[in-house]
Amino acid sequence: MINFNIDNYLRISLTDVVLVLISTCLIIIIAKHFFWDKLVAFMQKRQAIIQENIDASNQLKMEALNQKEVYDAKLKDVGKEAHSILESAKARAEEEKDEIIQNAQNQAEHIKRKAQEEIERDKRNAQKEMREAISDVAIEAAKKLVEKEMDEKIQKQFVQDFIDQAGDKEW
Repeated sequence: MINFNIDNYLRISLTDVVLVLISTCLIIIIAKHFFWDKLVAFMQKRQAIIQENIDASNQLKMEALNQKEVYDAKLKDVGKEAHSILESAKARAEEEKDEIIQNAQNQAEHIKRKAQEEIERDKRNAQKEMREAISDVAIEAAKKLVEKEMDEKIQKQFVQDFIDQAGDKEW
């Protein structure tokens, strides 16, 4: 069997510590001489890229906020424009309503006027026909009563005078 002692492996000696320190210093010196500039340049480049990304994202954020403000303003304008369109449509509808009502009133007035004119014409025609009918009846009655005393011309004149006097009065 193998004699295994853990203390041999866990022991710390001063020479081991000094050797580790010397080797670490040598590694740092060699790394600094050959790699430090490249490492610093890489870190600076990486830092610049990160800063550039942060600046670009801030710029995009500002542009997005500006764009949002523009869209909000446009949205308000669209709302105002829609309200304006609705108001003008209401006004136009009100004007058309008034125009239709005015046309209907004009037509009703025209129909009423024509009806009154027709009534007046029919009234005059009826009065004329009544005068003629009364005249004919009066002539016939007068003919029979005065057939032998007056001639026909005087009878017609007498009846016409009677109709003219009767025609002036309201029937």
